[in-house]
Amino acid sequence: MCGIVGYVGYREAIPVIIKGLKRLEYRGYDSAGVAVLNGALQVCKKAGKVAELETELAGRNLHGTMGMGHTRWATHGLPNDTNAHPHVSSSTNLAIIHNGIIENYAALRAELEGRGHRFISDTDTEVLINLIEDIQQKEGLDLEKALPIALSQVIGAYAIVIISQDEPNRLYAARKSSPLVIGLGKGEFFLASDATPIIEYTRNVVYLNDEEVAVVNRNGEMSIRTIDNKRITPYVQELQMKLETIEKGGYEHFMLKEIYEQPRSITDSLRGRIGLGDQSIHLRGIQEFEAKFVAARRIIVVACGTSWHAGLVAEYLFEDYARIPVEVEYASEFRYRNPILDEHDIVIAISQSGETADTLAAIELAKSRGATIYGICNVVGSSISRATDAGSYTHAGPEIGVASTKAFTAQITIVTLMALAIARAKGTISESRYHFILDELQRIPAQIEMLLQSDSLIRDIAEEFVDVRNFLYLGRGYNFPVALEGALKLKEISYIHAEGYPAAEMKHGPIALIDEHMPVVVLATNPSAYDKIVSNIQEVKARKGRIIAIVAEDDKVIRQLADFTVVIPKTEESLTPLLSVVPLQLLAYHIAVMRGCNVDQPRNLAKSVTVE
Repeated sequence: MCGIVGYVGYREAIPVIIKGLKRLEYRGYDSAGVAVLNGALQVCKKAGKVAELETELAGRNLHGTMGMGHTRWATHGLPNDTNAHPHVSSSTNLAIIHNGIIENYAALRAELEGRGHRFISDTDTEVLINLIEDIQQKEGLDLEKALPIALSQVIGAYAIVIISQDEPNRLYAARKSSPLVIGLGKGEFFLASDATPIIEYTRNVVYLNDEEVAVVNRNGEMSIRTIDNKRITPYVQELQMKLETIEKGGYEHFMLKEIYEQPRSITDSLRGRIGLGDQSIHLRGIQEFEAKFVAARRIIVVACGTSWHAGLVAEYLFEDYARIPVEVEYASEFRYRNPILDEHDIVIAISQSGETADTLAAIELAKSRGATIYGICNVVGSSISRATDAGSYTHAGPEIGVASTKAFTAQITIVTLMALAIARAKGTISESRYHFILDELQRIPAQIEMLLQSDSLIRDIAEEFVDVRNFLYLGRGYNFPVALEGALKLKEISYIHAEGYPAAEMKHGPIALIDEHMPVVVLATNPSAYDKIVSNIQEVKARKGRIIAIVAEDDKVIRQLADFTVVIPKTEESLTPLLSVVPLQLLAYHIAVMRGCNVDQPRNLAKSVTVE
């Protein structure tokens, strides 16, 4: 959520900033603004999309080679022009853009008001920039010295960039619990909330760590210090992503592109991780901590949203194959209770962005109790990848659509490899079964390619249900998490109310809702509970419910009962989530498009949730 772009160098700043803000639109936002320094500090901001900001900028003289821009996802105050970023200090000498939340902003605001400061907006960000200026004025300090003092008084999360009218060659930046990356060019610097606005200009980046303050200068100098004034030697990383991976590539929407990229993203997640000889699994983090996993009393998975659903699939896999008890926790709940943890526990943190605030907080809590932390994320250099003891990248490539698709299947691919590797090390799986499942897993990308050929059929089904107000999704075993994920996708992008349930729980409440107006999606691919699923379908049909069934290719009975069926290739039951979720992604996508919804940027949602 929220996007930051900053630039200092020799180029015109506004075109760089606007292009960067457009690249960050996927993060979710409701207003946008820019500031440029060209003798005077000039600010322009507007509620709505970046395109509306561009219209506002047309004809204005905002030339300059140093500036910054922001897309805001409202936390404090309505999404309007006044609350949009950048915010300026009372003297108008300083301007700031900010991602995150200042939790003690009300107390700071009251204190500053008592000293004569007056505020224009409702935001915590305006409070922060005035706190910085107040310390400058009261203590007689320059910005470089005043900034860490101010940040030491702040409780909460922040990624900030600051321009001072007195310093036309310098940008200031700092972070805590919210990502910020610095791109290093020749005679220029780029700052951003993630790497997508930067890769067009440079592949060399530095990721700021918590409580670090950076100063970048037009002359090519960069200094990084902690807020307690310890000098940091920056670690320069090379970006691996390519520009074409963040473009639509001929697809109407990023979400559709990313659904169709799943054969490749799963292949990339498997590549190099299965040995050619005995098919041993090479996950460095698992190999390094194999003894810990083998001896683990339990595994706790912490995640949010779609990643939590992947964690539920992991629960089935680890318990089924490795015979290790698993608990799957919402990170937002886990961090605020008093969990029982010790050095015998392993905590697996799953996050697409690697920046999810609640998951990061859960990691810190678990580390403080002595647990071993294993991270699964998609972004190299992200906060979670640096906070964990070990981990695995999913290699799904950049995911721009807010509603996660390919990241989900990549996460399931990784946890499947983990469960199999640990099961083999523990001796809880036979060699024949191990090799069979690995062979089936490597067939999944080609099977998804086949499944994607059902797109026109799914579009026809979507047309039947485009105007309904509610959906019910039912699944058993490995497909219960897929039912939750299918319902989440539909409500995220089409704004239709949808709920996922274990199929057996339908009789304990949801059955009261079923009538001819209630479509029910049934994931009916489980051979282990096939007769029970047939019974569930008959119960729905008896109440005039309309059935959309996801069935295996050898199904005979359910095809006759359902109103609509989508066939998935036959595979090992534990791997069916990788296939059964794809038609649900496409169903949600087509319904949302037909309803005229903004598929890639659904209202009120953000791709990377970096605040609570």
